[in-house]
Amino acid sequence: MSRIEVLAVTSELFPLVKTGGLADVAGALPKALAPLGVRVRTLIPGYPAVLAAIEGGRTVRDLPDWFGGPAKLVSAKAGGLELFVLVAPHLYRRDGGPYADAAGRDFADNAIRFAALSRMAASLAQGFSARYRPDVVHIHDWQTGLTAAYLTYDGGPRPGVVCTIHNLAFQGQFDRALLPALGLPPESFTPDGVEYYGAIGFLKAGVRLADRITTVSPTYAREICTPQGGMGMDGLLRGRADRLCGILNAVDTEVWDPAADPLIAVRYTPKDLSARAADKLALQQRLGLAPDAKAPLFGVISRLSWQKGLDLLMQAIPALSAEGAQFALLGSGDAALEAGLIAAMRRHPDRVGCEFAYDEALAHQIQAGADAVVVPSRFEPCGLTQLCALRYGAVPVVARVGGLADTVIDASPMAMSTGAATGVQFAPVEATALELALRRAVGLYRKPRTWRKLQLAGMACDVSWAKPARAYAKLFADLVREREG
Repeated sequence: MSRIEVLAVTSELFPLVKTGGLADVAGALPKALAPLGVRVRTLIPGYPAVLAAIEGGRTVRDLPDWFGGPAKLVSAKAGGLELFVLVAPHLYRRDGGPYADAAGRDFADNAIRFAALSRMAASLAQGFSARYRPDVVHIHDWQTGLTAAYLTYDGGPRPGVVCTIHNLAFQGQFDRALLPALGLPPESFTPDGVEYYGAIGFLKAGVRLADRITTVSPTYAREICTPQGGMGMDGLLRGRADRLCGILNAVDTEVWDPAADPLIAVRYTPKDLSARAADKLALQQRLGLAPDAKAPLFGVISRLSWQKGLDLLMQAIPALSAEGAQFALLGSGDAALEAGLIAAMRRHPDRVGCEFAYDEALAHQIQAGADAVVVPSRFEPCGLTQLCALRYGAVPVVARVGGLADTVIDASPMAMSTGAATGVQFAPVEATALELALRRAVGLYRKPRTWRKLQLAGMACDVSWAKPARAYAKLFADLVREREG
């Protein structure tokens, strides 16, 4: 088969704009696919940060009225990626993030903003640019779900569509009265179309109308087909189970490499982990923790949300701090969780240090300086934090859910005896089980030879995109052959 052309459609893209793992995946996967004969061009909104970064932009077409204002489609490069950028100042030139203003309030017109992106994706798929027509359209999360709807209801020939669910909890539901403004025909508002519990479901449209559905780990693919994990969509997903698969996420091992990381104090390799002591000290100093080389230092890099289980961690902090453990936390989100962590810092000023922000450099420094990284999520589609932790020799302590269960091998006696163990798992996802897991990690940490075995086993894991990229390349090729046949 000749080279496959894929149009990826995403609302965020590392290194240009990022709120979470979606950006990392969308930024790394095209590079991993290139050697496999898959060329990816990515369509992204023209946020200010994107426009500031693009190189050599060429206007593909001017759009006098695109969902309420003038716009244009630009072909450009940035961050080593080939891009289409939808430049629409009335939709994307705003303070704040991709989805919300500086105060954290969702933009009131998000339905229009991401319908505009999806409509452009569908138009590109149908030959909007005479120079470009993809074989496959790869849509990511709810923000791009209407792409499949536009292609379906436009009629006529179209490429295959792959819909990837990064987190089923975010579904993009909007008032049915918006149907005309979104440019969707009345017949689309049915259970077999975009209708979802009486509203317009962006992600539901993608899941129902795409040719293939992927999610970001095999365990999460099974979980979302159950009433407990399906977030109301389990029946639809079970009905399309023959089109659903879980492909485990990975990390960009050039960005996340302790031997070459420019953001950490001292670089190191598995051959000499002694340099991590300097990174630990630098992290303690940055966050105002006691400079204690012997204290087990737990790192957390997370959105502050119920999903991520940070309320459970807060319940464990007092007891573990009393035993000498330290906590380094980076994240932002729920105000009540932030207030609770601030209170923990005040009660344990030399044992708990937090920064409430998005800080890429500090994320790297926590991976390099923490002894262990804690991911206590109640559900986790894949999780990238624990993959970076493995790469950096920070032992993961994780809930036994989703991709966390798929990527960390618990330090059971059998796994330790064979050298397979890479971290600590706990279940159920409750405060008592988490505290026991943290205590178990402290016990392992106080046995230096055992701890080093865990670190080295983790660092030997392949967390790169090599294997997942092959799975995506096969999926795209199979879809192309199916549609040609």
